[in-house]
Amino acid sequence: MALTTETGLRSPGRELAYGGLFGAAALVIPFFFHLLHLGHMFMPMYIPLMALPFFVRPVVASLVGLIVPVLSGLMAGMPPFFPPVAPVMAIELACMAGLLAHLRQRWPLTHILFHLVPVLLLGRIINIGLLYASSLWLELPAEFLAGLSFITGWPGIILMVVVLPAIARLNRRVSVAHG
Repeated sequence: MALTTETGLRSPGRELAYGGLFGAAALVIPFFFHLLHLGHMFMPMYIPLMALPFFVRPVVASLVGLIVPVLSGLMAGMPPFFPPVAPVMAIELACMAGLLAHLRQRWPLTHILFHLVPVLLLGRIINIGLLYASSLWLELPAEFLAGLSFITGWPGIILMVVVLPAIARLNRRVSVAHG
């Protein structure tokens, strides 16, 4: 696996570096998509946060997935806190990143799409369920917000299914090269 040292132990420093790198990318990349008004459709924050599980353990992937949407919401207002998109994304991304890292750690030789597609679909279910529930609680139009999230998220899911396998293969090459 990618993060082992000569003794077979994981390198916490390397994991923190990967977490910082992918977390920073998840903060910066959405700005470019939002300039073109494509952020909500292509979910650019998700791409680096769903790539991170191929480089780190589940705990690190989950923590970065939890922190980045909240930090982005505080710094840039995107995702917004009202309606509660930032907290919903934080929970969704933490669950998705942790689960994907766990599956990749447990079954490292399985093709990425066998892990990625179910995790992305589960993420959509979590997102829609949390948006629906929080919208009901806040007396917002729950069906509309959940439906909008369901419809607009599919281009981003397709983009991740296309892009993330290449990133996973890159990590495997780096792992082999470093021994």
